[in-house]
Amino acid sequence: MRVGITGHRGLGADVERRVREMLVEAVSAYDAAELVGVSCIADGPDAWFAEAVVEHGGRLEVVIPAAGYRDALPERHHVTYDVLLGQASEVHETGMGESTSEAHMAGSEILVGLSDVLLAVWDGKPARGFGGTADVVAYAERSGTPVRVLWPECATR
Repeated sequence: MRVGITGHRGLGADVERRVREMLVEAVSAYDAAELVGVSCIADGPDAWFAEAVVEHGGRLEVVIPAAGYRDALPERHHVTYDVLLGQASEVHETGMGESTSEAHMAGSEILVGLSDVLLAVWDGKPARGFGGTADVVAYAERSGTPVRVLWPECATR
């Protein structure tokens, strides 16, 4: 089972805790021997999901939206990014150089294409910018990839 992830970054501590629990629960429902997690490993849900997949014993595949993607992520996340990238069994790239919204969406489209199901840490609201979580969910739905939304009750961004 190939499971992709998309989700909001910059969540508060309480929402983060609850989302992490939801991701661990979702990942634990899959047979570790058959689980392939697909992630862009950005800070937030992408990385939390990837960590849960690896801890569960599944394989991790990483999609890199652009050559400059890592450097565009918060510096505090670089060590986690590097560790997760090092644990990837396969890495997919868009071939784009600059880490732009267009590159992020291109990476998400590859991710959706590789996934049997997409987990979306999504509050159900429109994207704040092109390539946001809502855009990825809409793309998955148009592509026929099932989407499972994970969002804590009464949580806000």
